[in-house]
Amino acid sequence: MAEEKLIASFAVDHTNLKPGIYVSRQDTFQGAPITTYDIRMTSPNQEPAMAPAAIHTIEHIIATWLRNNPIWSDRVVYWGPMGCLTGMYLIMHGNYTPQEIRQLILQAYSHLAQYDGPVPGAQAQCCGNYLMHDLPMAKWEAQRYLQRLQNHFHCQYPNVQRPQDQSGAIFYDA
Repeated sequence: MAEEKLIASFAVDHTNLKPGIYVSRQDTFQGAPITTYDIRMTSPNQEPAMAPAAIHTIEHIIATWLRNNPIWSDRVVYWGPMGCLTGMYLIMHGNYTPQEIRQLILQAYSHLAQYDGPVPGAQAQCCGNYLMHDLPMAKWEAQRYLQRLQNHFHCQYPNVQRPQDQSGAIFYDA
């Protein structure tokens, strides 16, 4: 069996990762650039992960806002939560810098922080877990993230420093 390659996101030092916007990966599909952005809302392994009901609400409200945005809607491929519950992924047609995406994210989270309507798609026929939503907590998370993006913008991943033996072999599971 061939040795599996370490995926790029596992080479990021999650003990030093700060809330921000990062380019997680860049791909090409049918000749067009596709970029995955890490919309990191909390500091992994340093702060509690977000509550599943809050991140589910963030997903519904911001996905709806992005797909209805007259400027960006045709560029959005995907918006959804990270499995670790510390942020969201945004996949876009194009290769915009985190600084360019920052204004879009500030607008999206400002919309969420002020949102007072029903959660879009929170009905049994539209959602696989329609009862698991928490709008007040989603708004609180949005407000906290907005403050973080406005006060301290982080967009460069810290790399993991892997231990090496005397021959230079790198240990990936240390």
